[in-house]
Amino acid sequence: MANTFELIASSTVGSGGAASINFSSIPSTYTDLAIFTSARSTATGSGADFFVYASFNGLTTNRTYRRIEGYNGGAGSDNGSNYPVGITGGSTTTADIFNNGSFYIPNYSSTTINKSYSADWVSENNSAVNYDLGFIAGLWSSTAAINQITITVSTGNLAQYSTAYLYGVRNS
Repeated sequence: MANTFELIASSTVGSGGAASINFSSIPSTYTDLAIFTSARSTATGSGADFFVYASFNGLTTNRTYRRIEGYNGGAGSDNGSNYPVGITGGSTTTADIFNNGSFYIPNYSSTTINKSYSADWVSENNSAVNYDLGFIAGLWSSTAAINQITITVSTGNLAQYSTAYLYGVRNS
């Protein structure tokens, strides 16, 4: 069967920026969730200086991830317990550059399994190099159904015109 993506909600940050983008009251009627972001931080920084984070149901505990990335001709990897879903630049990134990412959460409404996610992103400063691209595999060790997703940046706020789109995915 073909997957069907249905837009549940979208958000665009207004003038002055915002601390977060929050999707609440997510219905449990889909198989999976897909989130697409275009983000920039208000903090001073360029290239890929700041993480884009997601929290589920307002919680920031019981989380682990493994990240691999390529950047500026190099490569790296790490793991940890926060919840990155991407990387973005800040106020000194070339004007009008927003970094794009997506993350996918299968079986988000199950109450019998822990929740995994996968994410990918690309950030560009558009001055001399494509700075960063990467992939993340993450796990939220909770059997709670996900009904809220909050997106933030590690430093500063989400800049004006940052966007996020939440889709429900059905196998139909």
